[in-house]
Amino acid sequence: MLRCCRAAAAIAGSRGGRRGLALAMAKSKFEYVRDFEADDTCLPNCWIVVRLDGRNFHRFSEQHEFKKPNDDRALQLMTKCAQTVMQELEDIAIAYGQSDEYSFVFKKKSRWFKRRASKFMTHVVSQFASSYVFYWKDYFKDQQLLYPPGFDGRIVLYPSNQNLKDYLSWRQADCHINNLYNTVFWMLVQRSGLTPVQAQERLRGTFAGDKNEILFSEFNINYNNEPLMYRKGTVLIWQKVNEIITKKIKLPKEAEEKEVEVTRTKTKVVPLHCDIIGDQFWEEYPEILADDS
Repeated sequence: MLRCCRAAAAIAGSRGGRRGLALAMAKSKFEYVRDFEADDTCLPNCWIVVRLDGRNFHRFSEQHEFKKPNDDRALQLMTKCAQTVMQELEDIAIAYGQSDEYSFVFKKKSRWFKRRASKFMTHVVSQFASSYVFYWKDYFKDQQLLYPPGFDGRIVLYPSNQNLKDYLSWRQADCHINNLYNTVFWMLVQRSGLTPVQAQERLRGTFAGDKNEILFSEFNINYNNEPLMYRKGTVLIWQKVNEIITKKIKLPKEAEEKEVEVTRTKTKVVPLHCDIIGDQFWEEYPEILADDS
């Protein structure tokens, strides 16, 4: 018995020695190159925002015949890709998108990939871009994807809740400014017959009130009645929703299975088209900025 124990200990010691030797051999004279890697750890207790933008999307939208000033297919595809990103990376507390851009806000206390900025950005952008190609056919059924789209990204840290709210307000204000201009511009081109250069000249130096007046007096369009998705962009949040599914169960004294409807609660990424500049949104969804986020 003692002899067996000694033999087992010798074998275990031999294995441990081999593991140690393998670890020692894994290190080489070339390993010093790791010292060139920059430390890109994001500061703790800050909101991490990854914003991506379409690269050369003006050309991309023209070659793929996007409708002007807004193409529902393109906007819905962007939102689908953003939902996919959030479902894959659950540390995202909220996202906001408009046109060809989306901003993803990671929780202040996220420890995802040790808060390395490069990991945040590359995972978000690669997941979004691959989703765009994968889901293209679901939204552009009659339009072939001529070439793969490109997206670039950046990371900004915001230390306070107010900083984050101001950032998202800035992006929504930008959505309003750009959409109002584009709506008037394309009405002048499509319905008044102006060239793009002439439309630009017509709008040079005009204010929001001027643009609203042109839409109403010349095209009978009340800008406030335009779809919220165009004017406000899209907000993505996590919400608990009830889903009705059909299950097959076998009842007592029944020979065959029977289909029954069952309601279950599931947390999903839900798109909203609403104002996020005022206080109402944040009062309605306080969990987004909760201390444990």
